Amino acid sequence: MASRKLVLFILASASISSTTPEWTQNVEEANSGHTIGNPDAEVKLAEYISYTCSHCATFTKEGESALKQRYVQDGTVSLEIRHLIRDPIDLTVALLTHCGEPESFSSKHTAFMASQDNWLAIAIESSADMRQRWSNPDREEGRRALSEDLGFYEIMRAHSYTTTEINSCLADGAQESALINSSMNDARRLNLRGTPSFTINDALLPNIHRWEELEPRIIDELASNLIGSN
Repeated sequence: MASRKLVLFILASASISSTTPEWTQNVEEANSGHTIGNPDAEVKLAEYISYTCSHCATFTKEGESALKQRYVQDGTVSLEIRHLIRDPIDLTVALLTHCGEPESFSSKHTAFMASQDNWLAIAIESSADMRQRWSNPDREEGRRALSEDLGFYEIMRAHSYTTTEINSCLADGAQESALINSSMNDARRLNLRGTPSFTINDALLPNIHRWEELEPRIIDELASNLIGSN
């Protein structure tokens, strides 16, 4: 406990006096994931999410802001968001959050998670006709219908995307394949069983799914690094 308090004190002091960049504004895309923060951070946290996972939306609402403000902002921790694709809705949202420049990812990711209660309720209560349109063998047409019915076009337009740009991203077969393949590879490599799941420096944190469980593990890692450097 003492080491955790020491780490928190040091981080708080650094955030007051630091002249380092605002690392939450730095976003890089690689291997179908987006890394937010200092690419050279000693603690590299990865979050494996699905957009149709209610627990993932809860973590985004309750934990990601605190995570970024307390640990990512000053460059001590980086956050990579990766996808475990569960269903066509999840894949459609993933394609849309990957639409455009990497710097736009964070705001779209947060917007879709924040509105999940609304659009997921529509999906759950959808009619047979709606679901038939979504399952169109032409996957591009199916995703367009799904996005129209669930309000995804409105979310993207709020981020200054045109209909043409949105449709182009929904039709991106290369991105679709990359997301599916990376999801399968991550699940197999790390033996991931659910979402959200977390790794620190590519080591899985078993049975950690909530912010109140994750933050102590981040602090312990930072404390270990601090002690090891002295």
